[in-house]
Amino acid sequence: MAQQHHVLTAGDGQNLVTEDVTVVEGDVATISCRVKNSDDSVIQLLNPNRQTIYFRDFRPLKDSRFQLVNFSNSELRVSLTNVSISDEGRYFCQLYTDPPQEIYTTITVLVPPRNLVIDIQKEIAVEGEEIELNCTAMASRPATTIRWFKGNKELTGKSEVEQWSDMYTVTSQLVLKVGREDDGVPVICLVDHPAVKDLQTQRYLEVMYKPQVRVSQNYPVQGLTREGEPLELTCAAFGKPQPTDMRWLRVDDEMPQHVVVSGSNLLISNLNKTDNGTYRCEASNAVGKSHADYMLFVYDTTATTEPAVHGFTQLPNSAEELDYGDLSDSRAGEEGAIRSVDHAVVGGVVAVVVFAMLCLLIILGRYFARHKGTYFTHEAKGADDAADADTAIINAEGGQNNSEEKKEYFI
Repeated sequence: MAQQHHVLTAGDGQNLVTEDVTVVEGDVATISCRVKNSDDSVIQLLNPNRQTIYFRDFRPLKDSRFQLVNFSNSELRVSLTNVSISDEGRYFCQLYTDPPQEIYTTITVLVPPRNLVIDIQKEIAVEGEEIELNCTAMASRPATTIRWFKGNKELTGKSEVEQWSDMYTVTSQLVLKVGREDDGVPVICLVDHPAVKDLQTQRYLEVMYKPQVRVSQNYPVQGLTREGEPLELTCAAFGKPQPTDMRWLRVDDEMPQHVVVSGSNLLISNLNKTDNGTYRCEASNAVGKSHADYMLFVYDTTATTEPAVHGFTQLPNSAEELDYGDLSDSRAGEEGAIRSVDHAVVGGVVAVVVFAMLCLLIILGRYFARHKGTYFTHEAKGADDAADADTAIINAEGGQNNSEEKKEYFI
């Protein structure tokens, strides 16, 4: 109960003291008129209509809700039970001195909200939808302040205030986009009002969402999927409502005849190279359909080394589903890694062969160029030594005759 002091000091040194009173409707208000430096002067209390409630210790007013709590030369204290809004106003303390003294106290009546209700636009929402919630606090005084919470997180709503006579009705609107993570989360409407503490109401969200699919590898637990060995996969799907339709298929190809599908399980008892491919588990409910993929690569029986890319990969069906993490076990990238290694080896071999051929062509070119110059030198040797043209012809012929003696052999 908040109180405020109003002090009046008289000219003769006496004074009256009282406090303002704030009370919740239906509770008890206490009015106190106190005198400092009392000289036995008469104290009386008057209501807002200036009717005498108490004159000293006598109550002329017939309202039995007023009761005397204490009377002395220095204080008149009166209680008012079952306070209502009609009791609100100024009450006067009077002291019969010369001149008379008077001071007033104000009673303020608080009225808590009569009712607190949340109305929800849709009892059941689908993920991604926007829903509207309205919280109404009726017939309060003063107007209430409404706060919204989703779980422990405070949200911002939009409030409107309507006044009826001395009462106020407040309605706050909250627009909320829901996701699968909101299913089962409470939305709380909380009231801030001086007449009441911890007044709140709540509604639990019910959100429908498409399945979330996960593929897990039961066997082999770890290591490579080798030719001749078995493979067992399990598909798990969770949604609201719970998925009723679940099936396995092979992407871009027919399912091998030796593959055994039993409910959510897929079994290949004897792996071979023709089993390579992507295996998909699809699940659906009333909201929609989702899937998870498993990429299989079968290794040789002698393979012992894990590939550079190996393990599990998340494969959402679309960008929208990326937030919800549709999970899929995958051998994605293993085949690509092996092909990358093969391409690197072939490229290296080709480079070595080209380099060797270039070196051979350079050596042969230099060899033939050197021996072609030597041949022309020996053939024209006689003509080089002659003094004139006739002598040159004779020497050339002589040179030819002596060719049997000077023979050159070319290999």
